[in-house]
Amino acid sequence: MSVNDMIKKSVLKSFGQYNVPKMALALLVALIVGIVIYCVYRRFYTGVVYSRSFAVTLVGMCVLTCMVTLAISTNIVISLGMVGALSIVRYRTAVKDPMDLLYLFWAITSGIAAGAGMYVLVIVAGLVMIGMLALFYSRQDKGRVYIAVIHYVGDIVGDEITRAFGRTKFFVKSKTMRGERTEMAVEVFCDDKDMTFAERVRAIEGVEDVTLIQYNGEYHG
Repeated sequence: MSVNDMIKKSVLKSFGQYNVPKMALALLVALIVGIVIYCVYRRFYTGVVYSRSFAVTLVGMCVLTCMVTLAISTNIVISLGMVGALSIVRYRTAVKDPMDLLYLFWAITSGIAAGAGMYVLVIVAGLVMIGMLALFYSRQDKGRVYIAVIHYVGDIVGDEITRAFGRTKFFVKSKTMRGERTEMAVEVFCDDKDMTFAERVRAIEGVEDVTLIQYNGEYHG
C-alpha cells in the first residue's frame, strides 16, 4: 500500500464515521440557541415594523448552519459538493436594519460552533451578546420621538411656539410659508406621560392645529 493510499484511507475513514448521538445533541443545542436568539431579537427590537418571519429565520439559520457543519465534518464527498453548491448561491434579500446583520451573524456562528461541538463557546458567546445588548439598550434615553406638525398664522407666533416647549428637547426641522400661514415641523423627544407641551402650543393664539406623529427611528440627543 502506497503513502497516497494510506492518506486517502485515513481521510475517508475519519470523514465516514457517523455519530448519531453527537449529531442529535448538536442540532438540539443549535435549536435552543436559535430560540434564545429569537427571544432576544423580539425583546430588544426597536425598528419600525417587527418581522416575525425574520425572527423565525434566525432559528432556522442556526439549525441549518449546524447541519451544514456536521455534514462537512463527517463526509468528504458532501463537503466538496457543499462548497461547490454554496459558491453559486447569491443572497439578494435587503437588510433594512443594521442590527439585523448582527443577529444573522450570531445565528450563523452559533450554528457553526454547535456543529463543531464547541458548546461551551456557544453558551459563553450567547451570554456575552445578551449582556452587551442589555447594557447598551438600558443606557438609552427613556421616552419617544414625535414629529409635531404645527400650522399657525403670524411671525410672532413662531417664537411663542418655541418658548412653549420649555425644557422639552426639540429641533425645528422645517418651515413652509404660504402667504400668512406657516407650517412648522418639529422633532420632539419626550416621555409619554409628559405631553403638556402640545396643550401649551395649541393654546397659543394664532395656532390653527397641532399634529403629533410618532417616529420609531433612532434618536441622538
